[in-house]
Amino acid sequence: MTSTTAFLSFDDVVAGYGGGDVLKRVNFVVQEGGVTCIVGPNGSGKSTLLKTVSGLLRPRLGQILFKGTPLVGKTPREILKMGIVQVPQQHSLFKEMTVEENVSLGAFLVRDRSEVSRRLESVREIFPIVTARAKDKAGSLSGGQQRLVEFARCLMLEPELVVLDEPSMGLDPKTLRSMFHTVKLMNEMGRTVLLVEQNARQALKMSHHGVVLENGQVRLSGTGKEVLNNPEIGALYLGGTFHSKPPAPEDTAMKETD
Repeated sequence: MTSTTAFLSFDDVVAGYGGGDVLKRVNFVVQEGGVTCIVGPNGSGKSTLLKTVSGLLRPRLGQILFKGTPLVGKTPREILKMGIVQVPQQHSLFKEMTVEENVSLGAFLVRDRSEVSRRLESVREIFPIVTARAKDKAGSLSGGQQRLVEFARCLMLEPELVVLDEPSMGLDPKTLRSMFHTVKLMNEMGRTVLLVEQNARQALKMSHHGVVLENGQVRLSGTGKEVLNNPEIGALYLGGTFHSKPPAPEDTAMKETD
């Protein structure tokens, strides 16, 4: 079991939909101040795992602790108040509202108008698009531009943990680079980042910690570099399955679980 003093820990988490378990006793820790990337084949449980963090899905068994406080049983609103914000895979801006209105909505839990204004100014410095397209309707933005505005909106709550579900989905190569740069920037600003990403190679290169899910279980975990260089990860993305074998000498720091 992981320590309750960890920033975010998953302890024997079992969760799914209807009568089927998608996650099957998931255990790992997200370190404070870092970027943790979850990768794995389609259907491995990655997005399901993120839903358990944001309160959209309640685990059937196990516990999720955020700085020692249980998340299981809390509502999404309560989890937001704790400092955990998720940017979903599908674009979530209100298309008929302006960019500025969408970003300001990110501070909907903040009552002090002067504080909302201060945060908006801070976000504008990080995301020039919030100023450049302030009065444009969000629906007029490209997919990549909408993603940046979603990042800006999530920072309006000044979260401690930013959860990203497939942030590169549908982005062209140039916008993809900008997106990863922005994730790195958010981390450098002091935000811990937990993300699921289909672009495994690029995501693991920038991550401090990597976790590979297969069939709802943690199969590999280690530094981003260790996971990226592990020979087994190729089989996962070629439609194969993980076959346990003794690690190579250079992989001795890697943790394998059954």
